[in-house]
Amino acid sequence: MLTEERQQEILRLLKEKEIIKTRELMDVFQVSESTIRRDLQEMEEAGWLRRIHGGAKKIIKLEMEPSMTEKSSKNVQEKQAIAKYAASLVMPGEFVFLDAGTTTFEMLPFLADKSVQIITNSVPHANLSIELGLPTTMLGGSIRLTTKAVVGSQTIEQLKTYYFDKAFMGTNGIHEEYGYTTADTEEAATKKAAMNQAQHVFILADESKFNKVNFAKMGNLDEAIVITNQLSVGNSHVLREKTMIKEVGK
Repeated sequence: MLTEERQQEILRLLKEKEIIKTRELMDVFQVSESTIRRDLQEMEEAGWLRRIHGGAKKIIKLEMEPSMTEKSSKNVQEKQAIAKYAASLVMPGEFVFLDAGTTTFEMLPFLADKSVQIITNSVPHANLSIELGLPTTMLGGSIRLTTKAVVGSQTIEQLKTYYFDKAFMGTNGIHEEYGYTTADTEEAATKKAAMNQAQHVFILADESKFNKVNFAKMGNLDEAIVITNQLSVGNSHVLREKTMIKEVGK
């Protein structure tokens, strides 16, 4: 096998496993350790992978953040199914934090007949919640133009004075190693503050969010229960081991 062909095959294996050991590659290609080490060094210099002790690791590409308009047009049925199930977990009289996000937004119509108090840092969520006649508290702070979320130190300080029965959070990425991530540091800090004030935390995410990593971390996998439509992505068994995942319809 030519060097180029072998390296392309290594990339394919990394796409499946994310981490692969030198010994495993030696067995697969029936070549010496020095040959594999040379391959990995060349591939690291080309920016294709990162060498680690005893093997190599896939380089995680940080995701770009789409606008709310772009997000709202994707996976609509999946988001509505997730939102409906999430809303069924809310009991009358509870204080509920709804994070900014298109899936949490879909929860509101399913909460309209419940006597709950909504606290949110999202301008669209607050508007719809009021239209539906739900008691609503809108957090203060700076508004991000891309997500229409209220974030920042003022928002975080206000959050610290509240306690929630349940918090329903949005995320841009869920990854077995990097946890829950989003695109903005202030928004990540605000999300983290809300999660800290809730008895029960739920992450609402369709399958497109799994194995994705964004710039700013908002929490570890074990800090929330994930509600999703399905989990057929690679390394799903690892994700299941690290967090509780509820698949809608199962």
